[in-house]
Amino acid sequence: MGYDLAAISNALTDGLKAFESAADADALENARREYLGNKGLAKAILGGIKDVPKEQRGEYGKAANVLNAKLTEAFKAAQDRVGAGKPSAKPGIDLTKPGMRREIGHAHLITQTIEEIVEIFGRIGFTQVEGPEVEDEAHNFDALNIPKGHPAREEADNFYLQLNAPDWDAKPVPMLLRSQTSTIQIRTMEKQQPPVRVIAPGRVYRPDTVDATHMYMFHQIEGLAVAEDLTFADLKAVLELFVREYFGADTRMRFRPHYFPFTEPSAEVDIDCQMFKHLKKPWLEILGCGMVDPNVLNAVGYDPAKYTGFAFGMGVERIAMLKHRVGDIRHFTTNDMRFLSQF
Repeated sequence: MGYDLAAISNALTDGLKAFESAADADALENARREYLGNKGLAKAILGGIKDVPKEQRGEYGKAANVLNAKLTEAFKAAQDRVGAGKPSAKPGIDLTKPGMRREIGHAHLITQTIEEIVEIFGRIGFTQVEGPEVEDEAHNFDALNIPKGHPAREEADNFYLQLNAPDWDAKPVPMLLRSQTSTIQIRTMEKQQPPVRVIAPGRVYRPDTVDATHMYMFHQIEGLAVAEDLTFADLKAVLELFVREYFGADTRMRFRPHYFPFTEPSAEVDIDCQMFKHLKKPWLEILGCGMVDPNVLNAVGYDPAKYTGFAFGMGVERIAMLKHRVGDIRHFTTNDMRFLSQF
């Protein structure tokens, strides 16, 4: 740059014009880089002071400092004018814009179904009980009048486990994932003397092929009542109350003779109501039931000459599928919000 004072004066004039004429933040930034940037004109002039002869250095340095100060002042004034360097104003709140909706969760349809069924039976004195899902053969089969060699005990129809006995040197104890919630009835009767009136929901496991109506894990609800002088008429009255409360007052019910190892006589219950008209079937099976077999009462220490009882069991998924018109049992376990949010 040398030590030409006229050049300093010209640089000042040009810089002031550049800052004054900057119409927006971009133009102002370009002017700042040209005159006040690290490689700008003002820096170059100030850096040239060391090369000026000693006798002229004072005058030159004064002019260079004046240049830098006035350009800096002009730059700040331009900043205020165009609004550069100031934080942008926060956007206002649009009160007409729809708000964000927070979805409220709810119980799964299977849980809702269990709670509704338990509540209905609770009105007539049935108490909810639970039991272990890993069972021994005594509770899952023997006490339920299913002897060794019975087809229901085959490995193809159960999930057997090999668990060590408490004594690690002993023979492994045959255990299995319970195949029915009837095991809870046995455990309840072992701990409680009549009268007994319980409702037992829970998961059960069977190695079924998965399709629209079968799963390897599903839910059952089992009911049991034991007292003196209970008859099939009592069972009929209890189930009639349930089907009318759950499926509607217009529901018709019928019993069909059937066989279960743990009840005698045994029956399956069919119903017919308006909500099933779309299926074009006059009757649909919903549960199995019967009077508790005397062998089952003997197995838990009850005197079958003094006490009688009735039991019933239903698949929760089947009940829910019928009432809510669900076409595939797999929908209950896929966690698809498009399905779950409907209930």
